[in-house]
Amino acid sequence: MKKTFGVFAHVDSGKTTFCEQLLSLIGKDKSENVHEKTTTLDSHELEKKRGITIFADQVKINYNSDCYYFIDTPGHMDFSGEAERSIPALDYAILLIDGTKGVQAHTITLFRLLKTYHIPTFLFINKIDMMLKEKNIEHPTELELEKMLSPIIETIKHRLTPDICLLSQRSNFDYNTMSDNIDINCYEEYLAERDDEFLESYLNDTVTPFIVKDCMSKLIKARKLFPIGYGSSLHGDYLLSFFHLFHILTYTNYENEQVLHQSFEGIVYKIRHDKNNRPIHFIKAVTGKLQVKDEFVFSNLESNNNSDDIIKEKINELRFYEGNQFSTTPYVCSGDIFAAIGLTVPKCGDKIFISPTINDLKNTSNFYLKSAIQSKVKPFGNVDITALLKVLKQLEAEEPLLSVTYEHTLKELHVYVMGNIQLEILKQMIASRFGYEVDFEQPKVVYAETIQDAVMGYGHFEPLRHYAEVNLLLSPNKPNTGITFESKCHVDELSLNYQNLIKQHIFEKTHKGILTGFPITDIHITLIAGRAHIKHTEGGDFREATYRAIRQGLEKANNILLEPFYDFEINGPIDCLGKVLSDIPKMSGSFEPPEQQNDFFSLQGRGPVSTFMNYSTDLISYSKGLASISFVFSGYDKCHNPEKVIATIGYNKGEDKENTSCSVFCSKGTSFVVNWDEAEKYMHCIDR
Repeated sequence: MKKTFGVFAHVDSGKTTFCEQLLSLIGKDKSENVHEKTTTLDSHELEKKRGITIFADQVKINYNSDCYYFIDTPGHMDFSGEAERSIPALDYAILLIDGTKGVQAHTITLFRLLKTYHIPTFLFINKIDMMLKEKNIEHPTELELEKMLSPIIETIKHRLTPDICLLSQRSNFDYNTMSDNIDINCYEEYLAERDDEFLESYLNDTVTPFIVKDCMSKLIKARKLFPIGYGSSLHGDYLLSFFHLFHILTYTNYENEQVLHQSFEGIVYKIRHDKNNRPIHFIKAVTGKLQVKDEFVFSNLESNNNSDDIIKEKINELRFYEGNQFSTTPYVCSGDIFAAIGLTVPKCGDKIFISPTINDLKNTSNFYLKSAIQSKVKPFGNVDITALLKVLKQLEAEEPLLSVTYEHTLKELHVYVMGNIQLEILKQMIASRFGYEVDFEQPKVVYAETIQDAVMGYGHFEPLRHYAEVNLLLSPNKPNTGITFESKCHVDELSLNYQNLIKQHIFEKTHKGILTGFPITDIHITLIAGRAHIKHTEGGDFREATYRAIRQGLEKANNILLEPFYDFEINGPIDCLGKVLSDIPKMSGSFEPPEQQNDFFSLQGRGPVSTFMNYSTDLISYSKGLASISFVFSGYDKCHNPEKVIATIGYNKGEDKENTSCSVFCSKGTSFVVNWDEAEKYMHCIDR
């Protein structure tokens, strides 16, 4: 049986040590040492220097006749985009929790991400060796372990999910003699409360170990049960017994005959480039079989003429990777994690098909995490800005959260990132891989704009021998849902081909707001009407009309400035609590009642990125390094000081010629431009 699982954790929770220790215990490799920088998975030079995971690496292992692909993901918040991209490729996840620190802020974010992608999840409380040492317990009984873990389990119930059960593990575990049965007495009552079929067996006294295992497996698969294991990744205590329980409680159907004989479908979860800058697409095979020289068909999203234009690409090579080492293979099957050479079109997150439908061709990727800050690129020396842009676009393909923009009027490059550490890594990568020396300005907050009420937007593009008109209804969306689209235009009025083209143009670029020039978001766009000319309409005409319709609608709307917010958690000595409680309101933040344990407190809250992004420096200073704050991006909300931000940015919408709200009409063979506030008088689709 083939299974893919990922390992996730807040930074410094022992995640990579967990992965390396597991490899050693199962017999995959010799025991590695993170501190000695000899790990199998953190193979990149930057990871070795930093001592943290930056890139999601995979390795293949065999255990009790099952084949496992497992992925070690970054734990630092700045590289959480790398972690998110790996999630769609997973069948299961293991989320580590630092037993000495409990459920931290980024742990909650990771759990929510796994929930969003519907990934069944096991929880593992790590560092119990340190917990036992603190309580002076050398040889704990299972009862003593449960008592010691009780406080953190209560925190898990409160902050993650109440649907948990503690697994029964043994320290003197020998998987060669362990059967696939489990101790039924530990789980009978728990399962009887949650599954009607099991309850019937329980009442009839017909419960068997197989029934217990089968019921638990189904509940885990449905995310109705989250098993909790425990152990020490540093010393390997209880690790193998936990993994054996993970082994017998998980299952997949990739080797089912029906799945194997379906047409190939895969998910691109990572992109890298080789020394010749050829893209390497890392893919999870979901169904079917793929062979070298098989051909994929993709929609040509760059086409100006027809949304159904296609591109064909062949697989030139298939690889299995383990860290930075690989072997080639003539074919792969459903359930495999592999890399393909020969593709250029797919992006991270895309689903790819050998025999695609029309909807499959129009498949686009979408991620939930967003970059909250931007920085201007400062190249050193006589650097060709076009060449540098090409380099950054290549890195953007590998890391979609690293959004890159080029301001033509200012001739400036900007990058959107998760944090300062990501900028430092980016700087080193540009130098080591491409030979360019760059620096970055102090990061600034990425604002966004939305609208308060529904409004119609009209766009018309009719220079000589061109024609397109688009009428769009712009409506407020739920917070943090982004841009969505639907069409209420009848195909008798505008062909489906042109309607699809309008949809494509809505999503192909980032549309700027009129308050600050930052992107618009949380708007539902409805195509109400449109018109084409039988002879003169080309694809690019609808691009111009669509852009102008959106912009014209924004000109009339009640626009709202949004800013990114953090969920934060502050931990520190109790004598710092008063200062923290007075600082948070000054930064326009809010907080929950603090929790106190011995001489330390823990406090959760929410506040603007703009005011909290540098607070960690102050906190460390006045607490003398004893207090810490961790951040999690929690979406956009109304800006706390919009007037000041708008004035500081000083965006002039009238001078932004690339985002015009004017429409172009034609009369007696001559084109003329109409300002947005006069355009509706000239429109052709409006019922007057």
